[in-house]
Amino acid sequence: MITNEKQVISRVVERFMQSGTTSDEEVSVVCLPANKTMHVETIGVDGRVVSLEEYRLGERVVWAGFSTRSQTVYLSAVEG
Repeated sequence: MITNEKQVISRVVERFMQSGTTSDEEVSVVCLPANKTMHVETIGVDGRVVSLEEYRLGERVVWAGFSTRSQTVYLSAVEG
């Protein structure tokens, strides 16, 4: 179980923004289409909304959110 979601998201976002890598040792990482701020995660017949927050590294921006249910970080790059 992840105890500090913000640290996990920050680590994944930083790695993604610096190298484009979408892998992590602790959690799954899923890239969503650009400019998404929410994602409906379905597991079986159940659905759950994962809200994404804005993260910045220099001039680059990405939306990211964490699902405790599936231990997954969702990323959506900002374009435009």
